[in-house]
This record gives sequence, C-alpha cells and structure tokens, in this order.
Amino acid sequence: MTVKLGIIGAGPAGMMAALQASSIGAEVLLFDSNPTPGRKLLVTGSGHCNITNANAAAERYACADPDWMKQVLSRFGHADLRAFLTEIGILTYATSDGWCYPLSDSAQSVVDAFAAALALAGVELQTGTKIKDIQPGRNGFTLIAEENKTFTVDRLIVASGGKAYPTLGSTGELFPALERLGHHVLPVLPALAPVLTEAGPFHKLLGVRLDVQATLWDGKTRLGTTDGNLIVTEWGFNGPAVMDLSHLVSKHAGHDLRLELNLLAANEAALRSLIERKRRLAVPLRVVLEAVLPPKVPPVFLKVAGLPVDITLEEISEEKLKSLLHLLTHASVAVKGTRGFEYCQIKTGGVPVTEVDPISMASRIVPGLYLAGEVLDVVGPCGGYNLQFAFSSGAIAGKIAGNG
Repeated sequence: MTVKLGIIGAGPAGMMAALQASSIGAEVLLFDSNPTPGRKLLVTGSGHCNITNANAAAERYACADPDWMKQVLSRFGHADLRAFLTEIGILTYATSDGWCYPLSDSAQSVVDAFAAALALAGVELQTGTKIKDIQPGRNGFTLIAEENKTFTVDRLIVASGGKAYPTLGSTGELFPALERLGHHVLPVLPALAPVLTEAGPFHKLLGVRLDVQATLWDGKTRLGTTDGNLIVTEWGFNGPAVMDLSHLVSKHAGHDLRLELNLLAANEAALRSLIERKRRLAVPLRVVLEAVLPPKVPPVFLKVAGLPVDITLEEISEEKLKSLLHLLTHASVAVKGTRGFEYCQIKTGGVPVTEVDPISMASRIVPGLYLAGEVLDVVGPCGGYNLQFAFSSGAIAGKIAGNG
C-alpha cells in the first residue's frame, strides 16, 4: 500500500522526514507557509549553518526523559546525519570543539541541496500554504488551510516548529490543534536567547567578548552551569555561555535569579603562575591581568575592587589580591529575563517527549500522527545540537510514517 503522507513544516525535521519517506515509496505532501522550503536554516550559524555537533549525546539535551533522547540518537545520530548529508551533496567539516559546518560555510548551499533532493525525490511541495487545523478521521486526517482549502492524508507528521524567529514562519499556531487532539502543550517560552540583566560592573564593557563559566542561581539553588563565549551588550549578555542557560531563565521567570561569571575559568592556573613569578616586581597589575583578559576588563574590575588602576603587583597586599581574584571568578549580576522570540534560536516547552514513541516518533495519543523537531519539548545547547535533534526526529518519523 502506498501511504499518502502529509508533513506540516518544511524546516530541517520536515525536509528530512519527506526525503526518508519518499525513499521508501510514500507519496509525500510537504506543507509550509513560506514560499520556499528550509527558510529557517538560512539563519543558522549566522548564515554559515552550524548543522550538527560531533559531541551530540543524550546528556547534552534538556527534556522530560533522558533515556528517550538516547533512543532517538541511537537510531539516527551524528554519524548517520553526516553520511546522509554527503549523499545529497552537502560536504561537512568539524571544528576542534565538534561544531560541524558545510564546507561551503554557507547555509544557502545547504538549503539549495535539500531543495534539489526534494525535487529529485518527487516530493509535492505545498509552499505558501498555512495549515490552521487538523481533523482526524476514520482513515487519516483532513488538513484545513487558509480560505478553508482542505487536504486529506493517510498519516501526518507535524514538524511545524515552535515560536522562535516568528518572521520566518514559526508562530506556534498548531499547538492549539495538538491540544484539541489530546496532547499536552507545556508553556512555550524563549530558549537559546540573549539574557537581560542589571548593568552591574559590565556596563562599561559593551562589545567585549571573552570565554567564561556561567552559573545561574535561583536564590541559593544552582539551576545550571555552562562554559562558553560571552558577549557584553547594552541590555545584558549574549553568546553561548548564557544562551545555553536561557531556557532555565524562562522557566523561572519572576524568581530571584542571578548570573555568576568566572572570567578566569579557562586560564586561572596560568594567571596565578604568572602572578607568582612577577609578584615582587613593579609591573602594573592591569598588564598582568591582560595576559588572560581583554584589555578593557582589568581597569573596570580594579575600580570595582577599590584599587588604583595603575597599582603594581609589588604594591598590592595579599588580602586585596585575593579579593580581586575572587571578584574576577565570582562576578555576579541580577537577571531580569530573556529577549523575546524574535531574538531566540529555539523555544522551550511544547509537547512533552513522554507523549511520543522514540522508536517511531508516533504519537502515543493519536494513531497515525507523528511529531518531530521543535514542536517537542527538547532543548539542546548552542553548537548544532538542536539541528541534530530536528534531523534525527525527522528521519525516524519519515522512515516509519512512510512505510506502507
């Protein structure tokens, strides 16, 4: 029997599902409100398309069941994705920390390759078509589009995304339809978003980038710790170090949240060794700190510590030096929230993974319905993890849903 499979959402999960299903003989209708497929891919990796990560593993993701994620990645993981990408003409490379990009360093080339593969596979694209509602029937589903246009399919994959980048079509409009079908939808909030903070000691450091260890505290409770690059902005912080914690900020809105930043996380031992060697010399402490910190940073923190900007290592007391180093490793600033959906990369919330079978991505509630990608409540860190999950869940859903 040839399956007539509908897929809502022509993003990473939807395109992957369409290619997998068509390869086993399914008749695939791929719907998207945008005029062309893969539009959200164009903005990933700042246009370079950070497509996966060599370190993608279940423990790096936040979801209701870590074992669920382990099963998903065991069925279509990092190596499987890179092999598939090679097959459709997307050659990739990995950086030393595992972040993977196309050799072209162009998201447009990735989108073009997927579009060509969809055309070769005979996938019927229904672009510029916004599906507003889903009605289950005895033998499949009726999809209701704008102007009450309808489509009927035997099985359905919903890969319509969340609410991140609403200008690219992710508006969360199908979450109410999934609720009407019987699924729970957890509150949809920004994730991988810039974090809004009080000014603290950083207001004079706009534009500074540095690697830090960031810890998010709710009162005396540690919510999470990450390592990565931090960018100081006029409204707070950007960069992976805080973006990887932003889903926790969203989930604890209104709480007594603060960020604790260790500015010396990667180089504290080297700095202490340098200080020890220069300890009795009349070398400016500011210059010594510049060995591991951007030049703008030491003067600001010397002032915060109540020290002269031109103080030398020879002049500073052990007590004040210890206090300064503690300040640099425990810089604290109050958190006010995150920037909105238009600035975040993904969302937290959506359908909990416990309502979906990880072996097939089939709904445990609605027969014939499959869910993939960002419609599910899964959050990975920056670095290609979330695209990996989108492709993994899409591949699994397409293989199973398209099998007659």
